[in-house]
Order: sequence, then C-alpha cells, then structure tokens
Amino acid sequence: MGYVVPVRATVAVIATVISLALLLSFKTPDISRPRTQQAVLPAPSSGPTGPVAGPLAPSPSAVPAPSPTGRYRDGQYTGQDIQTDFGDNQVKVVIVGGRITDAIAVQLPFDRPRSAYISQVAGPWLHDEVLKAQSAQIDVVSGATYTSEAYAQSVQSALDQAR
Repeated sequence: MGYVVPVRATVAVIATVISLALLLSFKTPDISRPRTQQAVLPAPSSGPTGPVAGPLAPSPSAVPAPSPTGRYRDGQYTGQDIQTDFGDNQVKVVIVGGRITDAIAVQLPFDRPRSAYISQVAGPWLHDEVLKAQSAQIDVVSGATYTSEAYAQSVQSALDQAR
C-alpha cells in the first residue's frame, strides 16, 4: 500500500502540469476579440513621477468630432476648465492658418503622485493626438480615461470658440 501513494501523487502532478499547459496554450478565435487597440500607460520605471519608456497605441474615443468642413479662426483659445474626481483639466488651443498648431495643457491633475504620473504620461500623448486629429476627437489613454475625456472636452470647448 505504501507504493500506491507516490504513484497517485505522480499521476496527479503530471495531470496538473498537462492541464495547465493546455489551459495556457488555449487561444480564442479572432472573431471573438474586438479589433480595437488601446493605449496603455506603462508602469513607472522610477517611481510615480519617474521617466517612462514605451510607445502608446491608440484606441477609439467616444468624444464627438467637430464638422470636418469647419475651419477655425486664427488665435489662441482657452477651453473650459473640466473638473474630474482626480483634478482639473484645461487646454489652450493655438490656431494658425485655420489649423491646430498647438494644444497647451493649462491644467492637468497633479494633486497626487498617481495623478501626476498619469498626467506626465498622458499629457504629451493627448497633445500629439489633438495635432494629428485636428479636432477634439482623440483616442483615450487606458488608465487615464478621466484625464483623456476631460482633455478632449476642454479642447472641444476651445474649438467651439474658434469657429
């Protein structure tokens, strides 16, 4: 009888390893996964306000776009201060030749270390998205959803003034 226990234990370990290998190698069909990409904040490399490496990939945003035929008047327009649970967001938009040439973050959440880190990473990315989109219809950054949406709302407010 003493010989049966090690055999059972060995069989149980082997069955567990095989089951685990099968589970980890399981792939879902492509049609069951959405095809959208998301921008993901990379983990801080040296603390909550430390430098960050790695590209951010875009994902769709639910912010409506202004009319594609509308041109903007030249000037600087400061958007509305949008408040979130994590702090205020406000953006100034610079228009030259009817095009957005700059989106300056007047306010981003920096009250807490995590908010400061998110703003440090998401702010430049959102700036680039506004310049690329030439509108407030920008991709949100996963992990910075409130900041992304508030940034886009402030940009839209500034662009409404520029029409």
